[in-house]
Amino acid sequence: MLIETEKTPNPATLKFLPGRKVMPAGTRDFADAEEAEASPLAEALFTLSDVTGVFFGSDFISVTIAPGGDWAATKPDVLSILLDHFSGDMPLFRAGTAAGISVPADDAEQGFADDPADAEIVEQIRELIDTRVRPAVANDGGDIVYRGFDKGKVYLKMQGACSGCPSSTATLKNGIEQLLKHYVPEVTEVLAV
Repeated sequence: MLIETEKTPNPATLKFLPGRKVMPAGTRDFADAEEAEASPLAEALFTLSDVTGVFFGSDFISVTIAPGGDWAATKPDVLSILLDHFSGDMPLFRAGTAAGISVPADDAEQGFADDPADAEIVEQIRELIDTRVRPAVANDGGDIVYRGFDKGKVYLKMQGACSGCPSSTATLKNGIEQLLKHYVPEVTEVLAV
């Protein structure tokens, strides 16, 4: 089995392509070893001392290492874990754990409940994110999740390689914000959460 690797715009993150489906639907972001307990693969990757983040996309895994981490030393260990996992046809998640997009149970708790009067605007924003933004972000080893719309402001969460990426602010402001403002005049600003 051959696992390809790709650099991402985030120098701390590499994208690993096992040549097969990783997530059947959605994505899953693991920010720490505790979250990774739901997945034997993510948990194994977090045993490596430099690993600080793991992200599962449709056909890739993004792994982030700590600032100052050494990819030359870590990459062979990541590849070994991935090869063992996929060659052994091991399950991606433990039985009884939540798979798919990791979203807080109630966005309203974070202050991002959409006003029902904005339903049409929110639908346009979500469609643009799903059809135009998410595929491009996935190419860079990450994902973007809609979190809310309030008084012209769109709240988005960056995941995977995009989380903590030095160019993520430019992506939000120069790319996503301009796109949404162009197609949805009610949008005045895009903010990361």
